[in-house]
Amino acid sequence: MKKGFYTIMSAQFFSSLADNALFVAAVELLRTSGAPEWQRAALVPMFALFYVVLAPFVGAFADAVPKGKVMFISNTIKVLGCLSMLLGVHPLIAYAIVGLGAAAYSPAKYGILTELLPPSQLVKANGWIEGLTIASIILGAVFGGQLLGDRASSFLLSFDVPLIDTGIDTAPQAAIAFMVVLYFIAALFNLRIPRTDSPLQPISHSPTDLVREFASCNSRLWQDKLGQISLGMTTLFWGVSGNMRYIVFAWAAAALGYGTTQASALAGVVAIGTAVGAVVASVAVKLDKAANVIPLGIGMGLLMLVLNFINQLWVAIPFLVILGGIGGYLVVPMNALLQHRGHNLMGAGRSIAVQNFNEQACILGLGALYTMLTRFGTSAFGSITIMGLLVASIMWVIGRWHKHNLREHSEELERLLAIARSDKH
Repeated sequence: MKKGFYTIMSAQFFSSLADNALFVAAVELLRTSGAPEWQRAALVPMFALFYVVLAPFVGAFADAVPKGKVMFISNTIKVLGCLSMLLGVHPLIAYAIVGLGAAAYSPAKYGILTELLPPSQLVKANGWIEGLTIASIILGAVFGGQLLGDRASSFLLSFDVPLIDTGIDTAPQAAIAFMVVLYFIAALFNLRIPRTDSPLQPISHSPTDLVREFASCNSRLWQDKLGQISLGMTTLFWGVSGNMRYIVFAWAAAALGYGTTQASALAGVVAIGTAVGAVVASVAVKLDKAANVIPLGIGMGLLMLVLNFINQLWVAIPFLVILGGIGGYLVVPMNALLQHRGHNLMGAGRSIAVQNFNEQACILGLGALYTMLTRFGTSAFGSITIMGLLVASIMWVIGRWHKHNLREHSEELERLLAIARSDKH
């Protein structure tokens, strides 16, 4: 791997660590303020909101500006979101601002991989990036929970700024303030990300032109015989996984009687399995064989239903590790294949923006569905059943779709797979 790759990994780790710890702190801030449960569930779709709304613009921006600079600006927006939460802005609105920063960050983070590395290293690079991201999810969930504990919160609250009343008086507020430090560390790494040889692409100053261009890019990726399959898989996977972040909290409360701190550790357990699956896939699966993992998606959906029958911790932990492992092994090859096709069709930043738009729209839609179900009294068990059946059914449809392409468009698929086997961009 090139030297700059490890700088990107470091920046991504600290930024993602803060994102996930902040989610736990925001859940607890809403809980302690007496907000209804549906508002806590709404954190997930609110984070996804700007991914969808700004998708036509953030991809073009990432291709027009050096990607390290884009990541630095995005981290600054995340800091503003943290500060607004501390200044009394409603947590749902403040968390949406953090989501705005994340929406701008993602096309640069993933887009630079296709500029820096040849196709033969994309699965491996995605394995490391996803593995590290998931490690940050593990540590972020656990770290956020621990910051809310008595010892850590008492230590953080003991710090005072002379002559200034910061208004930071509770454990969730102290945890949120600490996220600013993590985003600052990520920003330092952002400044050291190297420029690649890929030329910058001019950005249109007309919003209408950008929307039209984005719609064209979205259409091209959905029409590509490999891109459509990988985009469908990753869209559904992240749509469900994004919402499972909160569903695990609700399930842990219902099945095990856990509070936020304990449930955050269980969310980390899922991520451990995903990290292992991601690393194994990065070694075992080649880019042109990525579609072979499709059947695992059906199994993952059916396995989710088993959660409804687990009420013992010693059973829950290995099960969640296995469930996460299947997800990690599934998503890394599909993510790499999608990036490869997108880079060949339209450029890295625009491709990732299209990917984010579809995935986050799925998170937004499923999150709105889960929030509505919670608002009208559906239990965590009922929501898990709906999610599991939805995943299994749609994954089966995607598998049939790919088999249809193999029969009807075999020459086109072979041409695209030959490109995937080559190291030429």
